[in-house]
Amino acid sequence: MPKEEKNDIELIRTWTLPSAATLGSSVRAKGILLEIRARLPTPSKKSLILDAGTLVLAMSANAKPEFQAAVGMVSSGMKDIENFPVIPREIQDILTIKPSERHRWLADGRLPSAGTRTVRLAGRARKITFHVFDPRVVEDLLDRGVVDQWREEDAMAASENRRRAAYKAKLTRLLKKRSDSASSPQAGLEGATANLADWEEFSRDGLLR
Repeated sequence: MPKEEKNDIELIRTWTLPSAATLGSSVRAKGILLEIRARLPTPSKKSLILDAGTLVLAMSANAKPEFQAAVGMVSSGMKDIENFPVIPREIQDILTIKPSERHRWLADGRLPSAGTRTVRLAGRARKITFHVFDPRVVEDLLDRGVVDQWREEDAMAASENRRRAAYKAKLTRLLKKRSDSASSPQAGLEGATANLADWEEFSRDGLLR
């Protein structure tokens, strides 16, 4: 067989990504590929690709030493892929949430952070820092289907905030109107109190504190 033809023969090794690692997300699968690629020497990085949930390492036959070294690195990385931290774009795809929801639920503690990561953007000097998440925590949130519940809670809270804002605005207008027509600020407040039909409701809801 001619030497050129032998060099065209590929050395191939594959690794199937388990669902416990990808959590059903193609974005997560791509993230795992990038994590494993980062462990490889620069010349070998593009030899590792993702194909339908499977990592595929392919090199020409004359690159056997490089191939064997890469196989060892990928195999070593595969042992811990289920524990790779979940990054923002991955958790958004896994839980089907928007960036605004991720920020809000992270801020109020419903999405617990597993720490932060700082990376340099490709081709740029600037670095960015972002929160990462424990894959087991994300899996639990997915299994319990809490996202819909959180959205309902947020909708109720937003409605209550609008109601309170409307009450406060109404109170402010009434107090200002009475104050403008009274002989003194104290008299204006007493007049507003005496003529405000919803005064007890304001007090009961704690809006005047």
